[in-house]
Amino acid sequence: MLTEMTERDSPDVLKIYQMGLETRNATFETTVPSWEIWNSKHHKHSRLVYIENTNVVGWAALSPTSAREVYGGVAEVSIYVHANFKGRGIGSQLMEKLLISSEENGIWSLFSSVFPENSATIKLHEKFGFRVLGYREKIAQLDGKWRNTVLLERRSKKIGF
Repeated sequence: MLTEMTERDSPDVLKIYQMGLETRNATFETTVPSWEIWNSKHHKHSRLVYIENTNVVGWAALSPTSAREVYGGVAEVSIYVHANFKGRGIGSQLMEKLLISSEENGIWSLFSSVFPENSATIKLHEKFGFRVLGYREKIAQLDGKWRNTVLLERRSKKIGF
C-alpha cells in the first residue's frame, strides 16, 4: 500500500537508506543522517512510503536541486526499496505516484544522478520517461575510488513549456 510518509516512518526510511548506502551503488553518502537532517534536505511534499504488513519496505522523496527561486520547479528523485523486496514492482509504484505528486506540487523537471552499475535504477527511470542527459566522469570518490554517474531527466508534459 502506498501512502504519504510521516515522521513515524522515519526509523524505517533511514534503515532502508542504510541498506542503499551499504550497496555502494546508491549514493556517495557513507553515513545515514539524523531524521532532522534528512527532513531538512527534502521537500515537504512528494514523500511516499510503500507499506506491506505494517512495515515500510520502500520510500520515495524529492529534494530541491538549488536554493535559487528560479529553480523551484526542479527536484532530485530518491527511491529506495528494502533489499528483501526488490524486483516486486515497488519502485515502479513509488515512481508512478511520485510523478503525479511532483506535478501536483509544481515540479516541472525531475533529475537523477545514478551510478552506471545501478542498472535497475536506470531502467526504472527510463521506464517512466527519463532520458539520459549524459555522464559525469570521476565526479567524486566513494571509499577512495573515483566514480562516474549517469544524469537522467524527466520534463513534465503538464507544467510549463
